[in-house]
Amino acid sequence: MALATRIADKAAVLGTLVSAMGCASCFPALASLGAAIGLGFLTRWEGFFVTTLIPIFALLALAANAVGWLGHRQAHRAVFGLIGPVLVLSAVIVMRASGHRTGWLLYPGLVSMIAVSIWDLLSAPRKACAMPAREATSGH
Repeated sequence: MALATRIADKAAVLGTLVSAMGCASCFPALASLGAAIGLGFLTRWEGFFVTTLIPIFALLALAANAVGWLGHRQAHRAVFGLIGPVLVLSAVIVMRASGHRTGWLLYPGLVSMIAVSIWDLLSAPRKACAMPAREATSGH
C-alpha cells in the first residue's frame, strides 16, 4: 500500500504540473516553462486541463496523502502533504467561479506538492510507533 500511495502522489504531482504548463492564459509563468521544454503543443487543450485534469490530479494527490497518513500516522507529514493539493483545488475552484487568475493559490500549491514529493523521496515515511496494549496496561 505504501508503494502505491507514493507512486500515486508522484503521478499526481507530475500530472498537475504538466497540465498547468499547458495553460498559457491562466498560468503564464508555468506555460512559458512548458513551452521552453517542448510542451507548447498542449495549449490547444488548455480548457480541458483547467476544468478536468488539474482537479483530477490534485484529488489523486489529496487521496494519496490521506491514505499515506492512515499508514504512517505522522501528522506533520499529512498536513504538509495535504496543503498543496488543497491549494491547487482551491485555485481551480476560484478560477471556475470568478474567471480570475489564481496564480497566488496555484503556484504555492504546486511548489508545496513538489517539495513534499521530494521530501518523500529523500526520507520515506515510517509508521509512528504505538505502544502495544499489554505494555500500556502493565505500567512498564
